[in-house]
Amino acid sequence: MKAIMITAPSSNNGKTTITLGLIRAIKNRGLDISAFKTGPDFIDLKYLELASGKRAGNLDIHLMGQEGIRKSLAMSRGEYGIIEGAMGYFDGIYNTFENSSFHISRELDISAILVYRPQGEMFSVIPKIKGMVEFPDSKIKGLILNKVSKDMYLLLKEKIEEYIDIEVLGYLPEDKSLEIESRYLGLVQADKGNGHEELISRVAKMVEETIDLDRILKLTSELHISPYEYREKKDIKVAIAYDEAFNFYYNENLNLFENICEVEYFSPIRDKKVPDTDLIYIGGGYPEVYKEKLSLNKGMVNSIRENALSGKPIIAEAGGLMYLVSSIEDYPMCNIFNGKAKMTDRLQRFGYVNIQLNKDTLLGKQGSLITGHEYHRSTIDIEGEPVFNITKPMNNNRKWQCGYTYKNVLAYYQHINFLGNKESFNYLLDTIENKKY
Repeated sequence: MKAIMITAPSSNNGKTTITLGLIRAIKNRGLDISAFKTGPDFIDLKYLELASGKRAGNLDIHLMGQEGIRKSLAMSRGEYGIIEGAMGYFDGIYNTFENSSFHISRELDISAILVYRPQGEMFSVIPKIKGMVEFPDSKIKGLILNKVSKDMYLLLKEKIEEYIDIEVLGYLPEDKSLEIESRYLGLVQADKGNGHEELISRVAKMVEETIDLDRILKLTSELHISPYEYREKKDIKVAIAYDEAFNFYYNENLNLFENICEVEYFSPIRDKKVPDTDLIYIGGGYPEVYKEKLSLNKGMVNSIRENALSGKPIIAEAGGLMYLVSSIEDYPMCNIFNGKAKMTDRLQRFGYVNIQLNKDTLLGKQGSLITGHEYHRSTIDIEGEPVFNITKPMNNNRKWQCGYTYKNVLAYYQHINFLGNKESFNYLLDTIENKKY
């Protein structure tokens, strides 16, 4: 695979729009393109998948480890890989560049293209860009200017290339119709029917006209990565909730389950009962947006509850946890855990976490360590003893508890990438296969 990263000095420079255009433009040339996103985000991946036509992957050292980011690349084989960086190029955990896009491009030894949006500045862009390009071990090899006129682009290109050892590869003009509506931390969910397909096509056409795509392809770096080898097939059936309300999953998790187990997807909104399987997996999403539909589907609510009462193993994270409590904003839910989910006007938790199990669970023995990510605006007061002790990376003074069990149900707010927590994933499968729960 030949790969390149698209990054920016900070958020809101337009790197997502340009990344989507580049992916689709490359795909339109008949090339096999895979898409990736640094960091823990699920939502941008939906757009990357729409642009590339296949599943996108996450690259995150905290969630996966340094070896894990290579395994994620190995899962999504393609002739070319376009990686969209998160936030600013050097922005990592806490006040460091650890786990930043810079850190990942350095670990993989791949080139990066910087997207820069000038705002009320002319020559001042030069020392700013120069500092990023010349920072030790920086992999920035090219520059794309965003939201500038052709005349402004030509003026800036001349001076940037005079003072900085970097290629200015093109620009996109300002076009408000290409902006994507925001929701919560990321972007609204991508959908072919809501105009996003047409938007991506228009950006791709513009990219072909104003950006040197041939040169970008030549700047890609060769990655020597062997195809991912999955463990032996297990005689385990897994039911995974997937619809408008629940679709925040790491694709690495879906790849693992699909290649090792037999997977059947179901909709908590439309289906009347859960498929007959050995494990039920309910991921995150926006259950609060679909709370009325979820609540009215009594057949599914009763089916989830009956499975829990019978001792069926269930793991539920984030939005899945909300679905298993008594209610969301007074709309009755599965009532496996006695608690009410309430939405607030601000984030309650946000960022990377380290999890230690304080008792045996489906994901490991007491004392086991798991890495994760958490963000939510809801609060839940649950009756019961939490099974997760949680700290923040690089800040052990911030501590709290989460994670709740009922019989063989484990529900928690955190998102866990099993590619970086293989011990927990293998423990889960081995426990179910050997019926040790």
